[in-house]
Amino acid sequence: MLSTHHVSDANKLIKDLTDLEFRSGASPIDSQKLIAHYMSALDAEVTFHKFYPQFDQFHPLHFFTSPNSGIISENATCSSFGINTVGIIRAPCGDGKEASVLVTPYNPNKVGLGEAFSLGIAYSVFSLLSRVTWLAKDIVWLVADSQYGEYSGVAAWLRAYQAPSIQRLDIVNSETCNGSSIFNELGQGLYLDGKLYGGFRHAGTMAAALVIKVAEQGNQYEDSLNIYAEASNGQMPNLDLINIVNYLAVHKQGLRIKVKKMWSLLGSRWLYTLGVIFESLGKISRSLNPQWKFGIPATEYVEGAATLASSLYYQGLGVPTGPHGAFRDYQVDAITLEISPKVSLTKMIRRNEFILRGGRLIEGVIRSINNLLEKFHQSFFLYLLTSPSKFVSVGVYMIPFALLVAPLPIVAAYLHVNASDSTPQTTSALEVNASPKSWKWLNSARKVLVIHLWGAVISLLPFFLCQVPNTTPTMNFVLWGLLSAFSLLILYMILGSPIFEAAASRPEKNKWASLKSVTISTAFIGLSLMSVINFATAEIGALHIVPICLMARPLKLDFQARSWRTLLRASCNIALGFIVFPPVAFVLLKGAFEDFYGMNFGDYWNWVESLWVWNSATYLYVGVVHLPCWALCIHILFHPC
Repeated sequence: MLSTHHVSDANKLIKDLTDLEFRSGASPIDSQKLIAHYMSALDAEVTFHKFYPQFDQFHPLHFFTSPNSGIISENATCSSFGINTVGIIRAPCGDGKEASVLVTPYNPNKVGLGEAFSLGIAYSVFSLLSRVTWLAKDIVWLVADSQYGEYSGVAAWLRAYQAPSIQRLDIVNSETCNGSSIFNELGQGLYLDGKLYGGFRHAGTMAAALVIKVAEQGNQYEDSLNIYAEASNGQMPNLDLINIVNYLAVHKQGLRIKVKKMWSLLGSRWLYTLGVIFESLGKISRSLNPQWKFGIPATEYVEGAATLASSLYYQGLGVPTGPHGAFRDYQVDAITLEISPKVSLTKMIRRNEFILRGGRLIEGVIRSINNLLEKFHQSFFLYLLTSPSKFVSVGVYMIPFALLVAPLPIVAAYLHVNASDSTPQTTSALEVNASPKSWKWLNSARKVLVIHLWGAVISLLPFFLCQVPNTTPTMNFVLWGLLSAFSLLILYMILGSPIFEAAASRPEKNKWASLKSVTISTAFIGLSLMSVINFATAEIGALHIVPICLMARPLKLDFQARSWRTLLRASCNIALGFIVFPPVAFVLLKGAFEDFYGMNFGDYWNWVESLWVWNSATYLYVGVVHLPCWALCIHILFHPC
């Protein structure tokens, strides 16, 4: 139903917004006033939502809360706030219990051409929906202030919408801020018309949300649509939402759908060679039986592998890829749609076609959501994308993970039995009764507990390092390493860490197998728990830590044997011990996927900092599971047996 009439209205809004950028004396609130007036002209309920920049520093007591969980910056002042503009259309056929949300991030201090077009597309759809009679769900248009980041404004509005509460700095310096007339000036014109609603306005329960963005850099081949779906800790929206967007964009609007890929893998010769092998096997299988159709072209295999690696990486990272991530924290299905035009949008004919195509896509998605009798629930929430229309479900990708970690408990049980059988018998019956063989593993468990406590301690160290002023990422990384070594020394002095034992008794020299058994058991438990929280992190972690856990064996024994097999195993253990160390693994992976040029130690600190800012469970896994298991394996390699 979206017509050229709605496109002309969108063009008028775009023109007015771009003219403000070149008008002398124009202030940021002028664009917000303009958007609010356009909303009120459609008889929508218009409100303004004021929020303050959030405190994104690492804090251990707030780690298990959602990102930017209302911790307002201590430097917040009357002038350092953002303002979201919200318009609500009440559904004529609904009961007000459900709603769909459109989100358009924009920076009022500098409205770019892409932001102006995203506002224009959203307005064209909003103007259409304000006049239709079939609407069964309320429509909320959130124009999110992105001067402090695209995520911040959306998250602040959602907190007020879902869990309203009086924040400690909800009104910063209320006595002095009352004199500031910026917020009052913003709604003064609408108050005169009687169209601005006071307070915070609510609609129904959110059924789904769409974040609309337009890329300023166009695509030279065709109009394309980028879909961003990853949220915090690997959460994904219901697959049906992506399927709806994919079907309407491809079959109705002729857009090319794209999802993130590991671009370094697209030019990989070894991956293409592997694809050619699979393609040849597929041809052979079809020649034997035409019903066997598991072979795919090599190029499609390479693209699928690059997309799968990207999906696994961004889910494992645990950091949202867009403002839609804020909705997943409240179990609302949401994705970010970034539309890239074919050519420059300065040409009017091309501009009208682009707005019409983008608006009709959003209209189709809203129609699909509007027709739902209940929320999406019967499709997948746990999946890895291999293309916009293909995926790997949880029932498939859990199989290789289970096969990868299955040897851990088996080897742990075998080592425990062997360690118990090889324990030297004591001559005193009283000593035997006081220390049964079945409890010998407690000494190893104590040592493993010490190392994991050390991992928890160094995971908390960044909180104190962030208090040091005027430090660089490289300096923070070096201080972190020194403090980590110092904390390990302190734990040794208090609890008796095994790493610094100068001499071990003869019975203790044969305890490396028991220590390895407990280490493997804790690695298995940590990976299993992590697979529930974030499968992608558990999968990537298992690929790193499982080989060294299974192969770890004292180097002294291998060198004494002096056979090619033991020397090869010792060489592999040394190499794995170097590669699995988290900073080294980070550098190698980043260099493989990007480039080694310009890389320094501060990059690892920046990566870790991005994890704790978003409260990613990957940060806890690296500090509490991966690093302690690596340290224990290194201790086993240098065990004085």
